[in-house]
Amino acid sequence: MRTNKPFETPRRGLPSVILALLLAVSSLSAGEARWWKGNLHTHSLWSDGDDYPESIAAWYKERGYNFLMFTDHNVLSAGERWIDAEKNKGGKIAFDKYVEQFGDGWVETRMKDDHRQARLRGLAEFRGKFEERGRFLLIQGEEITARYLPGPGKPSLPVHVNATNLKELIIPQSGSSVADVLRKNVDAVIDQRERTGQPMFPHLNHPNFFYAVTAEDLMKIANERFFEVYNGHPMVHNEGDETHAGTERIWDIVNAFRLGELGMKPLFGLATDDGHSYHAFDSKKSNPGRGWVMVRAGKLTANGMVEAIEAGEFYASSGVVLDDVKVNGGKISIRIAAEPGVAYTTRFIGTKKGFDRVSKPVLDKEGEEQRVTRRYSDEIGAVLKEVEGTQAEYRLTGDELYVRAVIESSKKKENPYRAGELETAWTQPVVGGK
Repeated sequence: MRTNKPFETPRRGLPSVILALLLAVSSLSAGEARWWKGNLHTHSLWSDGDDYPESIAAWYKERGYNFLMFTDHNVLSAGERWIDAEKNKGGKIAFDKYVEQFGDGWVETRMKDDHRQARLRGLAEFRGKFEERGRFLLIQGEEITARYLPGPGKPSLPVHVNATNLKELIIPQSGSSVADVLRKNVDAVIDQRERTGQPMFPHLNHPNFFYAVTAEDLMKIANERFFEVYNGHPMVHNEGDETHAGTERIWDIVNAFRLGELGMKPLFGLATDDGHSYHAFDSKKSNPGRGWVMVRAGKLTANGMVEAIEAGEFYASSGVVLDDVKVNGGKISIRIAAEPGVAYTTRFIGTKKGFDRVSKPVLDKEGEEQRVTRRYSDEIGAVLKEVEGTQAEYRLTGDELYVRAVIESSKKKENPYRAGELETAWTQPVVGGK
């Protein structure tokens, strides 16, 4: 029996978002590129999530998502796996909901040492229960969960890389520095792609989780083209603090040097929810539905999503929906799918050629340099234009290395990961002259 009871989460404002998406879709003729909504960072009971993967897939599908990727830590949802039906992160609550939703005919149990166990079904088993052509797609992924160990008495630093559309499990790689660990794990994904021929890409997760990854670490990793500018986990510090750069600041620093000095391709920004907790919803938990990507492609396939994302045909969002993002004739044009009574501000942000490259270390109270992103000029990531309203345009002058846009609404986010969070969208950087 199907039921919505396991998914008791605030939903105020959802109908207007879905309506906006439906209107955008209906305006496109068959076969044309359209927007697909998806999440690329999801955890289940296969690692440290607190729900069964089928229940999670149902949550996203019922809420209008078009694709979902499971990214459990250092494991693919495949093979034989039994868990205690009550002594796990979801406990009896998750099991009872699982049975209620899918029935005894689907839920497989056994007794072992006087304890009831439930079998975790793999993606290959349950994807047919949810996938619908042109409506919903499940993608295999992995959160490659590595660490850099700086030495005795020093805390390890987490370096997590998601692999999208993975074919085979990747064992996390160690290294001589954070940058080395990141490079090796990113390259492991690229190596698998080249060996198997299956389209896939890596992305850096939550760089400010324990403030492990700095702009300088990320800057020179040529094969790392994506990172999370927004992650809905309450421990990821997207905004940074007085000592640490926020993720948007990291993004601008990396792209300024990649495009202005290193001759590399730009870094693109993703939004994800990093869902772990599916039963209780509050800002202290990593709940689903906080961040996602909107991908523009003709067909809903895993390869199609990878190719469109690699081409930059997507934007990231924590709530704001865009009707269109267009780059034509040196002009960036944005149309917002506005909600009644909500105000919108679009800021075009970029760095110009010849920017001040001088940087300074951040010192602690003893005057020692801290291992954090350095301080750079305000010429990096400057606001080039600000527009109020539901449409915004920026014409490239030829002096910009790149321009990206941030669209912020006046609407407070439902179930935010931090107090006062406003719904936002982020477009991808447009390289100057394009």
